[in-house]
Amino acid sequence: MNTILVKEFLGALQDQIIERLERVDGKCFKRERWERPEGGGGLSCVIEQGNVFERGGVNYSHVFGLGLPASATAARPELSGCSFEAMGVSIVLHPYNPYAPTVHLNVRFLEACKDGTEPVWWFGGGMDLTPYYGFEEDAKHFHQVCKDSLQPFGGSYHVHFKKWCDQYFYLKHRNEPRGIGGIFFDDLSQPDFDTCFNLTKSVGNHFLSAYVPILEQRMNMSYGDHERDFQAYRRGRYVEFNLVWDRGTLFGLQSGGRTESILMSLPPIVKWRYDWKPEQGSAESELYTNFLISKDWV
Repeated sequence: MNTILVKEFLGALQDQIIERLERVDGKCFKRERWERPEGGGGLSCVIEQGNVFERGGVNYSHVFGLGLPASATAARPELSGCSFEAMGVSIVLHPYNPYAPTVHLNVRFLEACKDGTEPVWWFGGGMDLTPYYGFEEDAKHFHQVCKDSLQPFGGSYHVHFKKWCDQYFYLKHRNEPRGIGGIFFDDLSQPDFDTCFNLTKSVGNHFLSAYVPILEQRMNMSYGDHERDFQAYRRGRYVEFNLVWDRGTLFGLQSGGRTESILMSLPPIVKWRYDWKPEQGSAESELYTNFLISKDWV
C-alpha cells in the first residue's frame, strides 16, 4: 500500500512540473518510456535546444531487483543481498542564459527486505541551486522556499538538511561547493511513514515556486560570448560532481538503470581550462567570494 501511494504522488509530480516548464519554455518535452530487464522501468522526459532550456530532464523511475547495488549498502551493510524496490523523480535543468542558474531536484523512496523479515524503507531527496552569476535576492528566495517546505514539520529540519546539502554537494577534490546549496536528506524513516512521506511531498511540491520565479527573472537578460564561456567552464564542476561523487548516479548505473536517462543531468556544452582563475573584482570572481561559501541565506 505504501509503494502505491508514493508511486501515485511521483507520477503526478512529474506531470505537474513538466506542464509548468513547458509553459515557460514554449516547447514540449520528449517523453520516452523504458523498461529495465531486471525489473521495472520509467518515463524519461527530456527537452533539448528549447527556447529557454539548453537541456533539461524530468525523469521518473521505478525499479526493483533481488540485490541492492553497492552504493545503497555502503552505509547499510546489513542490507546487502536484500531484494529492493526504488522509485523517484529526478530533475536537472540547464538554461541557455548564463544568468539563469542550473537547478536539481530529487525525491525518492526505497524499500528493501530479506525473506521472512519486515521491509526496511526510507525516503530521500532535496533540491539545490547552481548559479554561474550570483544574485543575492535569488539565493535568499530559493533558500526561503526550501525552509518553507520543511517548516510544518519542525524548525530543526531546515537547519539539519541545509547543512547536509552543503556537505553533500561539495567537490572534495576542488575544495569548493558545487553551488549555493539548498536542502538534502536521506535515510528518512522517523518518526513514521506518514510524516516522512508528507515531508518528501512538501519538498517536491515547493520546487516550482523555488525555481521558476528566478528563472523567469533571469532567462531574458542580455549576455554575450564571455558569459557563455564562463558558464561552460563552471558547468565542468557540475559534471565532475555527478561523475565522481554523486550517489544517485552510482545507484542508477549499478542497478542497471537506463544510462541515457541517468546521464541526462550532464550539460551539453562544457569547457575545462588548466588552473584558471577569474580576474579579481570581476562578476566571475564574485561568484567565488560571495556565493560559493557556507552562508545562512535566510
